[in-house]
Amino acid sequence: MGEDKKSVVDSRSVEQEIDLIELAQKVWLERKLILKVCGIAVLVALVVAFSIPKEYSTSVTLAPETVSRGTGGTMGALAAMAGINLGSSSTRDALSPELYPDIVSSTPFLVDLFDVRIKDSKEKIDTTLYSYLDEYQRSPWWGSVISAPFKLIGWTISLFKEKEVEDGNVLIDPSHLTPAADRIAKALSRRISVSVDKKTGVTTLSVTMQDPVISAQITDTVMHRLQNYITDYRTNKARHDLAFTERLYAEAQADYEQAQKKYANFVDANQNIILRSYMAEQERLQNEMNLAYQVYTQVSQQLQMAKAKVQEITPVYTVVQPATVPLRASKPNKMMILIGFVFLAGVGSVGWILFVKDLLQGWRKQKE
Repeated sequence: MGEDKKSVVDSRSVEQEIDLIELAQKVWLERKLILKVCGIAVLVALVVAFSIPKEYSTSVTLAPETVSRGTGGTMGALAAMAGINLGSSSTRDALSPELYPDIVSSTPFLVDLFDVRIKDSKEKIDTTLYSYLDEYQRSPWWGSVISAPFKLIGWTISLFKEKEVEDGNVLIDPSHLTPAADRIAKALSRRISVSVDKKTGVTTLSVTMQDPVISAQITDTVMHRLQNYITDYRTNKARHDLAFTERLYAEAQADYEQAQKKYANFVDANQNIILRSYMAEQERLQNEMNLAYQVYTQVSQQLQMAKAKVQEITPVYTVVQPATVPLRASKPNKMMILIGFVFLAGVGSVGWILFVKDLLQGWRKQKE
């Protein structure tokens, strides 16, 4: 019984080997077809690779400052001098680094970049980022062919519409974008990428443009805009508190100076007078001056603490890798395009030889 099973297994393996040999022979006999198809694929791949415009990517790396959320440092020292106990509670920052990609891709952030002035490497382009993305973008030839019918339809429809006067100085409302502005914003969003390492907090910002100098310019601009956005968010409440304390300080200073002036004028005008009414009025004015001075001193301490708080919570980023003009294009990858076309051509031609060709011949015989 065991010998019968063994013989069956051996016969199956022999049949499989014969099938593989037959398939290999089929492919070998049609090797000229495969070579022709692969040769055509090489030509098509070269045309495609050299038709796609070059694009350059610039990356910057930012390392955030590690800040303790306790009450030590400058704030704690000033609070102790003022006799104030801030406690040991800590607050968690609501703007986590994981939100940086969402900030950069948000519509207000993108619209804020539209007016950035840029120049290309050949100094032939000197315009805004909006105009550059709208008017100076190169595209492959097949893109123009595919979009030609749609442009013709749009041009025909525009003949029956009233022409709108365009004003280049009109500010774009982020909450109500025009179709053109929405298209530019989406195109810009696809060209900006932000990644954050959750373990280290290191942020990598990358911008891709069709000109290397413009790519570096926009990368540097986006980096500073992102830093300013984060700084404004984290110091917003502290800056409002500082402005309020500055107003209190100005009022306290004015009250103290006024009380001091009243006291000095009264003393100068009533020298060598020993009346009790004079002494009572002098004591009252002196108490008002002392009280105003105490308030002025306390508010002055609070003002110093408010300034220190703004300084302490202001985030500091170390630029590990600054924006530099890229020397080589990041896109297109001509070698990968060539390999991909040749691979698909080879697989397709082999599939045609082994399967499709026999099926077509079988259908033809059935029809006959």
